[in-house]
Amino acid sequence: MLNILILCTANSARSILGEALINRLGEGRFKAYSAGSHPRGEPNPDGLAMLKDKGYDVSGLTSKSWDVFAAPDAPKMDIVITVCDSAAGETCPLWPGTPVKGHWGIPDPAHKGATPAERRAAFEEAYRLLELRVRALTNLPVETMTPQQLRSALAEIGKLDGATQMAREA
Repeated sequence: MLNILILCTANSARSILGEALINRLGEGRFKAYSAGSHPRGEPNPDGLAMLKDKGYDVSGLTSKSWDVFAAPDAPKMDIVITVCDSAAGETCPLWPGTPVKGHWGIPDPAHKGATPAERRAAFEEAYRLLELRVRALTNLPVETMTPQQLRSALAEIGKLDGATQMAREA
């Protein structure tokens, strides 16, 4: 099983959605975690409500600092994926070390829309874009890929429908 860390600045919306999707669609091949460089402290309630409606158990989803995964007893990460939308001027966290890194820029659904329906639509779109990428990841033969092959595949996945540009490499 490969450990995947999904990073975003606040760890309240996109990274939480990514963690949930990978754990569901990875079917035991992947164990996903999420964290942020400046965590908000709690997941976005609109995102949690959407996940609940889709049948996810959200009880274990928390907004936390990436420092949690730098501790000596933390799980070793095989893959680190950033999901920040750098085109919107958002700073994406960098992850040190040797895991294979990728960037899947997804527009931030948090605080989009004045009504519950508009906020839900923003989260549904972020979920759709992440689901496309996670399904592409789960279709890869990751167990037999070299780090370079996996890095290239993650970069291609990041270019799928709705991708945003990143100011610097993940």
